[in-house]
Amino acid sequence: MVALRDGIQSAETIVRLAEEGAIRPEAPFAPDQVQPASLDLRLGRRAYRVRASFLPGPHHTVRDRLAQLSFHEIDLGAGAILETGSVYIAELQESLALPSDLSAAANPKSSTGRIDVFTRVITDRGQEFDTIGAGYGGPLYAEISPRTFPVLVRTGTRLSQLRLRKGEVRLNDAELHALHERERIVTSAEPSIQDGVAVSVDLSGFNSDGLIGYRAKRHTGLVDVDRPGSCRISDFWEPLYADASRTLILDPGQFYILASKEAVHVPPDYAAEMVPFDPLVGEFRVHYAGFFDPGFGHAPAGGEGARAVLEVRSRDVPFILEDGQIVGRLVYERMAERPRVLYGSGAGSNYQAQGLKLSKHFR
Repeated sequence: MVALRDGIQSAETIVRLAEEGAIRPEAPFAPDQVQPASLDLRLGRRAYRVRASFLPGPHHTVRDRLAQLSFHEIDLGAGAILETGSVYIAELQESLALPSDLSAAANPKSSTGRIDVFTRVITDRGQEFDTIGAGYGGPLYAEISPRTFPVLVRTGTRLSQLRLRKGEVRLNDAELHALHERERIVTSAEPSIQDGVAVSVDLSGFNSDGLIGYRAKRHTGLVDVDRPGSCRISDFWEPLYADASRTLILDPGQFYILASKEAVHVPPDYAAEMVPFDPLVGEFRVHYAGFFDPGFGHAPAGGEGARAVLEVRSRDVPFILEDGQIVGRLVYERMAERPRVLYGSGAGSNYQAQGLKLSKHFR
């Protein structure tokens, strides 16, 4: 088995782990499936509509729970429509046989979060979503629940991504301050660093007409997840513009695309993740899709000025966001080694140097 260094494992190590059987794909990886610090996960042949979301618990497999909770089986081979408000469990083409010192975490892909498809990875005997313990061996499944748009998916569709980790490699606040001094990881003059680097929302306007974001329309058409550029923006989104108050009232149950005030930089030797903000500060959720690969916003990789796009959903009550309000925090982790190809330098990097940007499906 390949000798692993502490840190987030790079694309090159992910490929070697697959060659040695720690990652077991049903079919060879697609050319752009391995990202600088993560692996896209592909839907398999079957999905199941289920009564409710679940975790298997320490004594059950996912199959055990499906036998109790599934309504019917869905063949993904020819494509299938997943409806809003329903919960589905899909087989994934990748399974794992991790060594005892290697764990993993999953997250929705950026494009998945930006169309408000709530997805989480679960494992046999799992007690947490998106968390895969060191030494896990077995299949992977995706829980999928479209929240705003119905979506068309098929065998091979990629909704989630996997990040592999050895050791405890998250930077503490002192290390984040030092990294910011060296590399300027956000453009704030005096960044707020406390259990991560604070990210705030920009409601001042991104162009001459003051665009600040988009609110999703209800009762729209279908989004084919595998067809970039196939949907007209005007059919799915209502643009939002700044006003003198520089505030935005979030309506309960509505989905918004906004962007950070700060440009974000992930240096090549690090990976980052947006973590949920303290729920005591506001009744909203920001950024379903939290992984930022090495090189995001990195000037030599063409990313200077890249903002973090914020997928925002209010919970039970209307909530007022103000320009510059902190809405999330970025945590940084060391890479085990620098990837040969950085985010933005190869195929599959759809959001390098982004400002306020919808998913790749919209034109």
